[in-house]
Amino acid sequence: MSNALNSYQDIYKRRKLLRDDLISRRVSTDIEIIRSWNVLIDKNLLSAFSGFLSLKNIVLGLCWPFKHEYDGRFLARRLRLNGTLTALPVIVHKDEPLQFRSWKPGDRMKIGSLGIKYPIDTELLTPDIYLLPFVGFDQNGYRLGYGGGYFDRTLASLTKKPLVIGVGHEISKIKTIEPLAHDIAMDYVVTELGVYKNNDKSLDLLNDFKRGSNDQKHVFSSPVCYQDQFLF
Repeated sequence: MSNALNSYQDIYKRRKLLRDDLISRRVSTDIEIIRSWNVLIDKNLLSAFSGFLSLKNIVLGLCWPFKHEYDGRFLARRLRLNGTLTALPVIVHKDEPLQFRSWKPGDRMKIGSLGIKYPIDTELLTPDIYLLPFVGFDQNGYRLGYGGGYFDRTLASLTKKPLVIGVGHEISKIKTIEPLAHDIAMDYVVTELGVYKNNDKSLDLLNDFKRGSNDQKHVFSSPVCYQDQFLF
């Protein structure tokens, strides 16, 4: 038992060092470069998952951006015009699954301990699709987060399996997070480079959804708009 505990502790220590390095790498990247990557991520999401994202009343769970993470609010705004319901996570108690509450501009919000906004007094929803930002992602489709384990607990608690799409940047790609039993692999990962599919815990970059592919088609008649003056 003590050997197993020491092994876990060693993995957590290595993850912390890796997490600190990846966050530093991301926040030191010029914000205009991050924004240009986010534009490409949105285009890749719309191209690859238009069949899901265009369904009426589909519930999309996303996260308020933190430390130069992928910002899904622009995409969410466009999808809401098409009938998609959008929801943000809320921490209820430590070591418990997250709740997701309906969110749209104008809803009442609070600021959590990390400075991340979340809605209050809105409807509780269960997302059909999760857009999960990551600190890092590995070649087997596992996500390195901030160490709280909230998303793994949330996904493990669900009776119906959702579509889990990791969203972030290629600078966050690593060899392995050294996954443990509680870690849940993502179904897809979308970066500015393209769309990765998880094939039996092995990420493969889909040729039809690589950056610059001529095969990409949009379900929407107008492009996503990336104007800073939108009210979130």
